[in-house]
Amino acid sequence: MPAVKRPYDATGRREQARARRHSVVLTARDLFERDGYRATTVTAIADAAGVSPEMVYKTFGTKAALAKAVFDVTLAGDDEPVPIRERPAMVALREEPDVRRKIALFVDGLTQRLERSARIQIMVRDGRHVDESLQPVWDQLLQEGLTGMRLLGQQLLETGQLRPGIQLDEVTDLLWNYLAIDHYERLVMLRGWTINQYGEWLTRAIDAALS
Repeated sequence: MPAVKRPYDATGRREQARARRHSVVLTARDLFERDGYRATTVTAIADAAGVSPEMVYKTFGTKAALAKAVFDVTLAGDDEPVPIRERPAMVALREEPDVRRKIALFVDGLTQRLERSARIQIMVRDGRHVDESLQPVWDQLLQEGLTGMRLLGQQLLETGQLRPGIQLDEVTDLLWNYLAIDHYERLVMLRGWTINQYGEWLTRAIDAALS
């Protein structure tokens, strides 16, 4: 009786590839934060991660695309293939009926993400002035932020608890303004505010702007 051929299971290979990818992202983050974007080469990242430069290019395409991957993983806090909007904290935010509580939940999550991602955001923001390959990455970060704030703005409007007459475009723009890394950079990184101080200020500012 001929042997039955078992179907090939690529799960282990995919997990290995994912682990290598994650290692490259974390290594790139550390080198970017230590040496800056321009001074950090793909070869240096590959050497530190124990992979070949060819693997890095094959996986990410360009150093700028790797920088975007670093931002995404740092923002989320992990490399799980679950969008931030589908994570428990964001689900809880959507289900919260009180607009002020919604704003507080949003700010709580935002401050945690800013603590993780601020240095990478600033690297991309400032680095685009000396390396034009980062300009599309920065543009994408801005657009993603704007899209996210429009979705949040719609949720806030649907509570019926914002000030009378305010429209979605204004809500979106105000939220997007307070999302800017510049506020965090000035108050926390330069002026030494604690993350709690920053979160309390941001909650009050957004609430006052929309109420």
